[in-house]
Amino acid sequence: MPPDAPWALAGPHHPLARLSADEVTAARRIIVDAGLVNDSTRFPILSLDEPAKAEVLAYSPGSPASAPPRRVYAVLLDTATGAVQRVRVSLTEQKVDSVEPVDTAVEGQPPIMLDDLIAVDEIVKADPGWCAAVARRGLTDLDLVRPCPLSAGSFELPDEDGRRLLRVLSFVQHRKADHPWAHPIDGLVAYVDLIERTVVRLIDEGLAPVPDEEGNFDDPAYVGPPRTGLESIEITQPDGPSFSVADDVIRWQNWSLRVGFDPREGLVLHQVGYQDGDRIRPVVYRASVAEMVVPYADPSPVRFWQNYFDAGEYLLGQQVNSLMLGCDCLGEIHYFDAVLPDSAGAPRTVPNAICLHEEDVGVLWKHTDLFTESAETRRNRRLVISFFATIGNYDYGFYWYLYLDGRIELEVKSTGVLFTSAYVEGSPWASEVAPGLGGPFHQHLFCARLDVMVDGVRNAVDEVDVTRVPSGSGNPYGNAFTRTATRLTDESTGRTAELGRTWRIVNPQRTNRLGQPVSYELRPQAQPTLLADDTSSIARRAGFATRHLWVTGYDAEQRYPAGEFVNQHRGGAGLPSWTAARRPVDGADVVVWHTFGVVHFPRPEDWPIMPVDSCGFTLRPVGFFDRNPTLDVPPSDHC
Repeated sequence: MPPDAPWALAGPHHPLARLSADEVTAARRIIVDAGLVNDSTRFPILSLDEPAKAEVLAYSPGSPASAPPRRVYAVLLDTATGAVQRVRVSLTEQKVDSVEPVDTAVEGQPPIMLDDLIAVDEIVKADPGWCAAVARRGLTDLDLVRPCPLSAGSFELPDEDGRRLLRVLSFVQHRKADHPWAHPIDGLVAYVDLIERTVVRLIDEGLAPVPDEEGNFDDPAYVGPPRTGLESIEITQPDGPSFSVADDVIRWQNWSLRVGFDPREGLVLHQVGYQDGDRIRPVVYRASVAEMVVPYADPSPVRFWQNYFDAGEYLLGQQVNSLMLGCDCLGEIHYFDAVLPDSAGAPRTVPNAICLHEEDVGVLWKHTDLFTESAETRRNRRLVISFFATIGNYDYGFYWYLYLDGRIELEVKSTGVLFTSAYVEGSPWASEVAPGLGGPFHQHLFCARLDVMVDGVRNAVDEVDVTRVPSGSGNPYGNAFTRTATRLTDESTGRTAELGRTWRIVNPQRTNRLGQPVSYELRPQAQPTLLADDTSSIARRAGFATRHLWVTGYDAEQRYPAGEFVNQHRGGAGLPSWTAARRPVDGADVVVWHTFGVVHFPRPEDWPIMPVDSCGFTLRPVGFFDRNPTLDVPPSDHC
């Protein structure tokens, strides 16, 4: 696509339109009619098979014939045999295009489904060894025990290759309204085979006391009377919001983009562009959080395996919440529902899954001039596109922000309840957050996949460092500092966010009026990458998380930084494997992958429910515009 061509965002046949309930139903019917479904078949994945970028960019809304075929990608799991198949379906031609078996011992297992989580309760409670271990801890009423099924990882343990496994820690729930996270049954782990429906191994490492104190943050008797003096804040826009929405296309203050939603990634932003004069200038073709991993630090026999890929193993998008006005979103709100497949391949609709609104964010620019005596202030605002997902005990909010000045930000808000343990005095792996209750140390690491398209398809990435200049003949007073830029020429290995380092995504073919290549700058928060040892299982499986930045050549099949089937994969898939090809990325169609996150050493203040902890990054224009693009923002009515 020429850099000044308009984005083809709209149109009833748009290639990136989200799957409708009718399309999900049609895809399932085609698969059933092809004889690929029996009573034990489940659909861990059923999603839009997105066309390649070139096909989408060739689409014209005035020419329906230019739309590529509409396809669906599905993964089928036979829960009786463990057999797995990849299936591609053409909705356009109403037929199955391809069926491919998956070798789960080599490629990994499909994601975990709600059916799996329900099955675990029945499996462990039918196991005599587990029941006896629970009874030794004084727990005889199994209705009060809550087994918590967790992804198994891959540790080269005997007889685990090819099995579909979960590892199970358990908690006690005193009564229906009691949150069980306050009462971990420590020292006991069941390894469960979901296909055989048996406990294949039991780890029983001691009788740690079960913490008794409750932590019911929603119980007025526990919380105490509500504080007073917190007066209401009302957000109103008497003339309505400044954005418009049509056919999932959002337009707001020079920005335009298409909203998508994927069962694995959740919210996806497509074809993000900025109106500059008479043309929409592309910035990002596709943006999503393609993976996240939560590795824990406890090396004990009970917990060494704890690490979760919340996108690849649990399907982040499938865990989306229905948002509530006045609670999750405040102001003039537009909601998008999400249509997702259930494990039977039938459509289910989650109302109010995505929230769209505007926020005032303080001063945009301001100056009181000594010489002209002018005093001008403009207020800033941003467009917020967000969703929340609950993965077991944790809740994650994903907030994409678009600003008036061309900035794009992603903020991830982590909240919810700690995954707890019994606390051993002096433990180097956990904090005591309540009497006898531990909060194990862990990280939350997210990987954003940014299929960038800064003013066109051909981009490059410069690594920009702050450079100190030593005193000398060129710096006699020692005050100088500068910056140095290094072009990343091939994929090679990932990069780390040193102090002050940024990455500039440039278009070498387009310049601003000063002759500088137009660019957007990725500004990281530079928190630690994966802290596990390089030889560890989690470092092999989450290789993407060992670096802050990776740059790859675009490949439509390379969507997930830890590979397609993360669940029980041995490791090495995804970014480390792809970048070994060392494809050129200087002036190429490139994808930027950014790892960011937080290290969580839990505090007493994080119990019994965590205040939000945030992390993220910023993309800001650097020479993309010829001058401040917000000079035309009018004063507010209150100035």
